[in-house]
Amino acid sequence: MVMEINGKHEGDLVRLKCSVQNYDWGRIGHESLVAKMFSGNCDGEIDESKHYAELWMGTHASGPSYIVGENGIGDVSLKKWISENPEVLGDIVVEKWGVDLPFMFKVLSVAQALSIQAHPDKELAGFLHTLKPDVYKDANHKPEMVLALTEFEALCGFISFKELEAVLESVPEIMEVVGTAYPDQVLPVNEQVEEEKQTQFLQSVFIKLMSAESKAVSAVVTKLISRLNMENKTRKLTSKEELALKLENEHPHDIGVIASFFFNHVRLKPGEALYISPNEPHAYLSGECVECMATSDNVVRAGLTPKSRDVKILCSMLTYKQGSPEILKGVPLNEYTNRYNPPFEEFEVEQCILDQGASVVFPAVPGPSIFLVLSGQGFMYKTTTSSSSSSSSSSSSSPLSSPPPPSLSEDIVQGGDVLFAPANTKVHVSTESELRLFRAGVNHLMIGIVIISKNQTQILKDSDLNTYLDRRRRNRDLPIDKGLISNLTSISKSGKMEEDVLIKLVVKEARLEEEGDVEEVLNIETTTRVNPNAMNVVNMVTLDMNALKEKKC
Repeated sequence: MVMEINGKHEGDLVRLKCSVQNYDWGRIGHESLVAKMFSGNCDGEIDESKHYAELWMGTHASGPSYIVGENGIGDVSLKKWISENPEVLGDIVVEKWGVDLPFMFKVLSVAQALSIQAHPDKELAGFLHTLKPDVYKDANHKPEMVLALTEFEALCGFISFKELEAVLESVPEIMEVVGTAYPDQVLPVNEQVEEEKQTQFLQSVFIKLMSAESKAVSAVVTKLISRLNMENKTRKLTSKEELALKLENEHPHDIGVIASFFFNHVRLKPGEALYISPNEPHAYLSGECVECMATSDNVVRAGLTPKSRDVKILCSMLTYKQGSPEILKGVPLNEYTNRYNPPFEEFEVEQCILDQGASVVFPAVPGPSIFLVLSGQGFMYKTTTSSSSSSSSSSSSSPLSSPPPPSLSEDIVQGGDVLFAPANTKVHVSTESELRLFRAGVNHLMIGIVIISKNQTQILKDSDLNTYLDRRRRNRDLPIDKGLISNLTSISKSGKMEEDVLIKLVVKEARLEEEGDVEEVLNIETTTRVNPNAMNVVNMVTLDMNALKEKKC
């Protein structure tokens, strides 16, 4: 059932009324999916003259969600309600992040390019919030992930060094801005140069470009656009050149028009996802998506925007990592549901598309979830479990094999509905027509790590596992910690942790080790076979391991 505002809250699904942001880059009126979602969510009229850019679902003060009761929207925000009922977050989340939702969920409708921007890490966010609290309104970092609903375009991260060399040759206007200041660096560097020197070269050129005076930028952008318009008559422009023309039309004489050549131009198909770490440059260009992130609204801008820019801060905070970003395709949990796991603790997203007459169960997890119904109509109801039992249950959704018990009431849901599910709540969904919905929640891998420490503190501490995995990520040549694997094996045999967590956190880390370690990992895999929900991952890793073993033989 969906809770009444003054009724019992534990385990109930809580309807939310959400906030909309009318930024100028958003789509207008009925052209915007955000407008349609907001109208469905709040039963409001769509203003055909307004830009509808973002629908916010969460607790951030800049766009809070409110609890819906019997009499409609009350004055109780989700943040306030959670603070008064912290048990809805679950012990693991409260201990890790305090009494607040650690993630935000959004829908975006992008008509024109957002600013070239980056989000600070926690240390920088704290400093900026102290320095400029009116601009940087919280002290949190903001890793994020977009999941495309339509074709979705973005600029993300710096191009490879080889591509950078080609850009400096094919876009002479860049040399006009940065060339005189760096006569020894602007010439392409030898391919064999160390990675550190490549990074220094990129950084020096990018800083000089972004710091150029506005008059010089305007003149060079005008020259670039004039050249491209002339060449467009005799040859087909590259996608980057066409993008430059589009950006100039949206943001005339802006340094971002030239800077766009430095970034990867990413085109996501519907169902593909892109994640962005703190201190990485990006700009969303067009399309519609759902987006999830840590609870923050900190943005450092430097181009393609009329808003305040912090060029020095942005240029100093970037990692200058080069290469194509990773595109997530989603991991199938069942025939209806895909999960998207970015490398961040605060969140993950699941997409569920139900056919006519289909049903699915989202098992109870030890953290909170937000459900967004994108389209269609169906039914939802909940059951609850104790926190102890949920910690050992699967976090993968599964098809519903039987109809709901008569004693449980179903609630009708449709496009625009947003519901909060407390920790340890099993959610059942069905439809007689079709239904498309999303679940955002805390990353189940992070929850798996904490569960290990809670259930087997005498064997393994949470900090031990995190430290080990961090060392392995930083140095792939480190030998695998056989003692740690032995401990994890004991835990998995005891049935006190999810076997798919064991596979993803340990086996995947070990897949390129020596043959003896491969044998040991294969032995560990046999302990997971009692859990049918882990079989897909097990089979995949087993094939990889056997292939590696044959190669070594």
